[in-house]
Amino acid sequence: MKKNRFILFTCCCTVLLCVAAISRAESPLNGTWKTDIAQTRWSPKPLIFYISQGWYHCVTCNPAYDVAADGQDHAVPGQPYDTVAILIDDPHAITLTYKKNGKVMSEQTRTVSNGDKILTVHATTHPKDSDKPLIFDLKARRDGALHPGVHATSGKWILDQERGSDEAYTTTYKIDGDQISMSEPDGETYTATFGGGDAPYKGAYGIDAVSVKRLAPNKIEETFKRDGRVVDVATTSVAPNGKTATVVDDDKLSGRVSTFFTKKQ
Repeated sequence: MKKNRFILFTCCCTVLLCVAAISRAESPLNGTWKTDIAQTRWSPKPLIFYISQGWYHCVTCNPAYDVAADGQDHAVPGQPYDTVAILIDDPHAITLTYKKNGKVMSEQTRTVSNGDKILTVHATTHPKDSDKPLIFDLKARRDGALHPGVHATSGKWILDQERGSDEAYTTTYKIDGDQISMSEPDGETYTATFGGGDAPYKGAYGIDAVSVKRLAPNKIEETFKRDGRVVDVATTSVAPNGKTATVVDDDKLSGRVSTFFTKKQ
């Protein structure tokens, strides 16, 4: 179960009987799930970027990069996007435009308020395999003081709130024996075999492969990759009532671990 992203873990005869029973039984993960984003426990690890002397520095990007904040497209290696353009709108706001293969992938406006202590991000993302854009609004609080000589949006920011299009928080799973399929309204999808190695992940800019482990009848671990590198691990555990699930998402690029709570629809 992925957030994009937007962005885990006595006798032989008895073991064989247990595996067979798991394979035949209806998986509690089967069905459509929706994240209750208001209940999310966000990572306390801050996101860090700053603008100084006309340059934008993304410190917690992996790999980190520096580009001129001149409103022009600049190439950035190792990211889900090919280019980024940073425009300084005024002393308290900037606009960022990300592109992949020349296509706009996402647009963001970042604005500070409340004495430059609150950062509000309004984002429009354009899914790879869908014509319908997704809208997000996020709020973060400043960690530490604003340093002199930098743009007011600069600093360390801890994410507190997010809300967005319903389609962004809906995931459907179908498990049949050792095969698992996942689909989302924005066009992201995969079909994989439990313990079977990497399978193609379709419809995403930042993920191209996934492998899935069944840790228990009610628990799976999805490992997401891009260009052969692990970028995220999500561990989903369905509650005994079968109606709710917890997803622990470990972003391997940023080192941020967040916990999401979902409900079966």
